[in-house]
Amino acid sequence: MTEPTDTSYELVDSTALALAKLRCPRCHQGKLFSTSALNVTQFAQMPAQCPVCSQSFEPEPGFYFGSMYITFAFNVATFLVLGVLIYYLLGNPDTWVYVTIITGATVLFTPLILRYSRALMLYLFGGVQYSRKWGRQ
Repeated sequence: MTEPTDTSYELVDSTALALAKLRCPRCHQGKLFSTSALNVTQFAQMPAQCPVCSQSFEPEPGFYFGSMYITFAFNVATFLVLGVLIYYLLGNPDTWVYVTIITGATVLFTPLILRYSRALMLYLFGGVQYSRKWGRQ
């Protein structure tokens, strides 16, 4: 696995902000993902452990299979929000317009949805608590 090239680790005290920035749940400094979300072929690649505190990002084999349910919830929310917006903004267009816009948005949001699903899974069910002592000062 490749290490992140950015060696500056910003301390984030807020758990919600650390989750939004996709940082390690233990130290809130290390990055959860090795590459940019715009890297189409490797957007889901995660290092085996945090580069700052060495926290394992896969607590057990198959841990992230549960994130499929979170991904499903994100996709349902995307469908509902876009469906309502299309209905009110475009005046209930033909079915192909709904299908095209929602499918395009789902494909475009896939890297972000997958990343945040995995991050939520790790934060909620990974059994890791934030502690300042694990971060770099």
